Amino acid sequence: LEGDGIFSVLQDLLTKAVDLQTENNEETIGPELVKIILFTIPYIMSSSATDVQEKANSLLENTDIIASEPHVLQSLVDPYPGNGTDEATAPNGVLSLLQKQLQNEATSGWELVCLPRPWKVLLEPDQADPLTIAPKHTLPTIVIPEVVNAGPRALFPELYFSVYANQDIETVPSMANVASCLLRDALVDTINILDYNRNATSRFLIDIDCYFSPGTFVKRATPFDRLRDLAEGKSTWKPEDVAVDAVFSQLFQLPIPEHKLVYYHSLLTESCKLAPAAIAPSLGRAIRFLYRNVDCMDLELSYRLMDWFSHHLSNFGFTWKWTEWIDDVELPAVNPKKAFIEGALDKEIRLSFAQRIKNTLPEPYQQLIAKEKEKDTPDFKYDNDDTPFAQEGKEIWGLLRKKAPEDQIQPIIDRIHTQAIDMNLPDPLVASTDAYMTSICYVGSKSLSHVLSSIERCKERLLAVGAQSPEARKQIIDSVMGYWKDQPGVGVNIVDKLLNYTILSPASVIEWALAKEGTRLSLPYVYEMVSATIGKVTGRVRQVVRGKNVPGILPEVKLGMEQTVERERKSMKDLFQVMEDALVGWATGTKDQTMQSGDGSTGDEAM
Repeated sequence: LEGDGIFSVLQDLLTKAVDLQTENNEETIGPELVKIILFTIPYIMSSSATDVQEKANSLLENTDIIASEPHVLQSLVDPYPGNGTDEATAPNGVLSLLQKQLQNEATSGWELVCLPRPWKVLLEPDQADPLTIAPKHTLPTIVIPEVVNAGPRALFPELYFSVYANQDIETVPSMANVASCLLRDALVDTINILDYNRNATSRFLIDIDCYFSPGTFVKRATPFDRLRDLAEGKSTWKPEDVAVDAVFSQLFQLPIPEHKLVYYHSLLTESCKLAPAAIAPSLGRAIRFLYRNVDCMDLELSYRLMDWFSHHLSNFGFTWKWTEWIDDVELPAVNPKKAFIEGALDKEIRLSFAQRIKNTLPEPYQQLIAKEKEKDTPDFKYDNDDTPFAQEGKEIWGLLRKKAPEDQIQPIIDRIHTQAIDMNLPDPLVASTDAYMTSICYVGSKSLSHVLSSIERCKERLLAVGAQSPEARKQIIDSVMGYWKDQPGVGVNIVDKLLNYTILSPASVIEWALAKEGTRLSLPYVYEMVSATIGKVTGRVRQVVRGKNVPGILPEVKLGMEQTVERERKSMKDLFQVMEDALVGWATGTKDQTMQSGDGSTGDEAM
C-alpha cells in the first residue's frame, strides 16, 4: 500500500479510543478498538510489507496508555475470584497481555514464528522477492463514525482463560508468548462466526495445525508423557490442547458467552467423536484442572462446569474415572467439591435414570443416590398417618383428583385452620397451603403437563394464598421442592412455571432460597432456581426497554412504556437488594448461628 497504508486507519482508531476513554474510563468500546489495533499489527509485520517497523513501534508506544491499565470492570469477570484462597491462575487481561507480548516481539525483531509466510516457501534461494517490486495501491479513505455503537451485546474486558495453565510440560503457548493470543484469537473467531455449523467448526478445530507455520505444534494425539522425550528446542504444543482451551475460554466467558452454552457443549462432543484419541485425553486433563480449582471458581462457572460435565458424559455412556475423587465423597455437603459431585450426579440422573447412573459408580458413591431417586412417583407424605393433617391431606388429594370444585375443598381447609390454631401454629394458612400444594404435586406427578393442568385449575386459590400471606407463598415453594426432593430438577421446573403464572413472586423465590437455611446455598438446584428467577426479571427489563426504543412509536404509548421501564427497573433493584441482604449475612458470618447445630462431631456440623 502507498504511504502509511493501514497504519493511518489504525491511528484514527487509536485517536477515537483515547477520546472515548477520556470521556469515561468505564467505557469498553475504546479498549476494544485498541485490541483490534494490537491484533492487526502482527499480521502487518509478518506480511511482505517493508519499512514498517518504526511505524509499528510508534503505534505500540501510543497504545500502551490504554492497554497496560487494567479496566475498572475487570474484577467483575474474573473466573477465579478466590474467596480467600489461592487463585488457580492470576487473571490476565487479553489487552494488557497482548501489549506486553508485542513489545517483546518488537525487541526481538518481530519473528512471529507461528504465523506462516507461504510466499517465501515458493522462492528459490537466489531468487528476489517479487512482492518487493510489485505495484503499490492507495488505500481508500475510511471514516471513523462520530458515534460508535457497541452492538447488541454488552462489552466487558476479556480475560485470558486457560485450563492448561501451570503444567510441568507446556502443551499450549505460555502467556509470555504472542502465539497464545494469536492462536486463541483465530480459534475464537472461527468458533463464534461458524456457530451455525458445529460439525464444520469441530473439523477446523481438529485441523488447527494445518493453518499455522510448520513446527508450531507436535504431531496430533502425541501422548502427554511422550512430550518429555522430544528433542531440545522442539515445540511441545499440542494442537488438540490449544483447540480445547479455546472452546473452554468461550464456555467460561463472564458474564455470558456469545452463544448458547449448548453450542460449546456440542463442539467438544463433536471434536471428541472426530478425533477421540487426541481430544479425550486433553479433555480429561482439562476436567481435572477445573475440578481442582472448583472451590475458588466463580459460582456461575462452577455451575456451567457441572452442567457441561454431566452433559458430556451422557454422550459417552456416563463413563468417568470416579475413583480419582473417592476421597471427596466424605467431604461435608457444603464443600464445593462435594457439592459439584452431587450436582453432577443429579444432572446425570435427569439425563438418564437413577439405576443406570448408579451402575456406573464405584461403591463409595452409591450412598449419594438414594433409593427414593429410583421411584417414578414420589411418596405422598399424607399417606403416613403420623404426618400432621394426614386425613385432611388425603381428602384434598381425592377431591383434586376428581376435579371437584373449590367449594367442596374449602371445608377441609377450614378444618386444617382450626386444628392449626389449636396447635398454636403461627400461621394456619401455611399448614393448609402445604396440604393443598403437596396434593397438587401428587395429582400431577405423572408428567409436567399433568401438574400444569392441576395448577391451572387451582390457580385462583393459589393466587389468593400468596396475596394473604408471604409465608404461605413461600410454603408453596417448600411444598413443591419437598415433594420432589429426590428429583429436584422437576421441582425447579414447576417453580419456574408458578412464576409464569404469577402465583409466586421473584422475591419469594429468592427469600426461600437464601434467607433461612444456609445449607441450601450448597445445593446446585437452588443456584439454578435463583439464576432462572433473576434471568426472568432482567429479561423483562430488557424487553420493555427494547419496546420503548422501537422507532415510530406514538408519544403517549412511549410515555406509558417509559413508566413501565422505571417500574420494572425499581422491581429489579429491589430484588437485587433482597438477594444482597441475604447473601451478605452469610458472607460476613452474621448468620452463622442459624447454621450451627449439633456438637460439631459430623463433617457438616464442623463446616
